[in-house]
Amino acid sequence: MPIMESAVPRRAPLPRVLTIAGSDSGGGAGIQADLKTFHELAVYGMSVITALTAQNTVGVHGVHAVPADFVRAQLDAVAADIGVDAAKTGMLATAEVVEAVAEGLRHHGIERLVVDPVCASKHGDPLLEEQAIATLRALLLPLAEVVTPNVGEVALLTGVEVRTREDLPAAAAAMLELGSRWVLVKGGHLPGDGDAVDLLSDGQTQHEITAPRLDTADTHGTGCTLAAAITVQRARGLDVVEAVRAGKEFVTGAIRHGLPLGAGIGPVDQGWPRRG
Repeated sequence: MPIMESAVPRRAPLPRVLTIAGSDSGGGAGIQADLKTFHELAVYGMSVITALTAQNTVGVHGVHAVPADFVRAQLDAVAADIGVDAAKTGMLATAEVVEAVAEGLRHHGIERLVVDPVCASKHGDPLLEEQAIATLRALLLPLAEVVTPNVGEVALLTGVEVRTREDLPAAAAAMLELGSRWVLVKGGHLPGDGDAVDLLSDGQTQHEITAPRLDTADTHGTGCTLAAAITVQRARGLDVVEAVRAGKEFVTGAIRHGLPLGAGIGPVDQGWPRRG
């Protein structure tokens, strides 16, 4: 008689983390950066692709938005079967996609949501249609647990200009008026020789998250990686403040170990903990 192999015991599941974003063919940002972060931080990563980009270290050479109904189909497929402990959004491309994503998140009750309000690439190439900005404000930001704008995105979404560290509280207050529970205003682009300072606020408390200002050109994927790392830590059950601190520590290491690839802005390295 044949020898029957014993059944393989099922392990306790990993935290289930979803990215809803665009694909970066160069591998430095977007879906690719998010899934690398998820893998490095030992969670189960899933993806909903909102757009395809023809992209490298020099710039974005083409964008093909995924139809909104197919974006929703991807979201329904993974959320209904596998489940989602936490999710993040990145590039959403069109108003129709923003609307489909917001509807899907509400339908599936996904509350641990990090919104990275991606409007443009590192090179300044637009990644969100102008008419989609109002839809992002009205439908998606009120669903966010944490929104992670840089100073340019704060200006686009609220009209508040951030020129110095002292402007960060006003920027945070203006962003919170759009409905998220927390905001992390990223101050890395502000001038100065000292540490880079981000401000985390829920309207009642404020936390300055500091990190060394690193002199490197290889920063492609920084925002995606930070938001993805925060999402992982929320899926693991850390509170928002500790999740943001852990995410900031992870992305700072990724920037420090950035990869000098291509002729333009090289990517950060999400695999830095293994490579040292």
